[in-house]
Amino acid sequence: MSTSPARPVLTPCIKVCAVDGESGLCLGCFRSLQEIAAWARYTDEERAIILDQLSARRQLISPEKLGLSAWPGARAN
Repeated sequence: MSTSPARPVLTPCIKVCAVDGESGLCLGCFRSLQEIAAWARYTDEERAIILDQLSARRQLISPEKLGLSAWPGARAN
């Protein structure tokens, strides 16, 4: 009886783990702490739903917290 190796779990984690106090989202992957903690237990479908939401969640975090300028063309002093 042979078993196939476990398949890696797709994750948006980029190893930048800091939570934004205002939005409650990770500044690296834009997931909530609850989602991060439960990620390995989610089904592929549940993970896909969250992954589809991540780009929109980025807008919930101020650009300055992400190291971005507040508007195009702005330069840091």
